[in-house]
Amino acid sequence: MEGAEKKRDVFKLSRDRLSIQEVVDTVSSTSCGAISIFLGTTRDSFEGRRVIGLEYEAYEAMVQSELGKLSADIRTRWPTVTHVCVHHRLGWVGAGEASVAIAMSSPHRHDAQQAVQYCINQLKANVPIWKKEVYAGDEEASWKENKECAWGGAKEAGGGT
Repeated sequence: MEGAEKKRDVFKLSRDRLSIQEVVDTVSSTSCGAISIFLGTTRDSFEGRRVIGLEYEAYEAMVQSELGKLSADIRTRWPTVTHVCVHHRLGWVGAGEASVAIAMSSPHRHDAQQAVQYCINQLKANVPIWKKEVYAGDEEASWKENKECAWGGAKEAGGGT
């Protein structure tokens, strides 16, 4: 295809606050009429308990590898997706703060919207990022497993994204 734009994938793990503008700028393209975004934030309660934040840990090298596989899968399912960007926080993420930002661009909105939804679901199911939910008051904490998690057997899903 003459003049076709080179597709770009950007994956970032950071202990710093996420910038939605940085994610949008990463996928912006004059050849695309759509940018779809998902921003996952840490909620302040779970099952009647007050959550003050989440502590994220990751197997960073494997996260990069799994996100690369996920991006390839997305491009197979939605070939018109032009750029893929996933930023995820590590370390402490307080209630109300963003834990994950995902953006994708495509010529038309349909593919980008579907791909973003698929991406967050697959990220939660297959990418080795773990979260510990920290509660107010008694300083108690609980490691949480996403209900989508492919490798676990726990029945609960919790906190944030």
